[in-house]
Amino acid sequence: MPSQKEIEKKLWSELKSDRTIMLGLESGAAGGTQPMTAVLEDDDRGPIWIFSSSDVDLVQALGVGPSAAVGQFVSKGHGLFASLHGQLQIQNDPATVERLWNPFIAAWYDGKDDPKLRLMRLDLDHAHVWLNENSVFAGIKMLFGTDPKKDYKDKTADIAL
Repeated sequence: MPSQKEIEKKLWSELKSDRTIMLGLESGAAGGTQPMTAVLEDDDRGPIWIFSSSDVDLVQALGVGPSAAVGQFVSKGHGLFASLHGQLQIQNDPATVERLWNPFIAAWYDGKDDPKLRLMRLDLDHAHVWLNENSVFAGIKMLFGTDPKKDYKDKTADIAL
């Protein structure tokens, strides 16, 4: 049975590895959530950095200061699902752009000084995480009398980040 700390560590590890989150504003502005590529520098905290463009709905809907954001994340193998909550803001710090810049990001822009380039910072404050056990394995355990509800209760966590 994983502890909440272990589930939190797995969340950060999977976010860093898989990188695609569905992100939107809690207010519903910008038409709901949309796929964004997350860049993390650290395995066990944030912030989550997102390069985007000034003509993207989500960027246009952001105000001057931080806005409440919501997101969903599913790891590539569907072993982890998460509902994410935090604060999102534009933070076009040239030193951070320089530090995070890589060939994958460069492919989308006309250089680090592209006038449309926007760097967003997402600071998570809460996540609800579900670990998903392989359904074949779960079925075998049920055949041997394991209660799936009881077995699953230790595979979720509400995490204050």
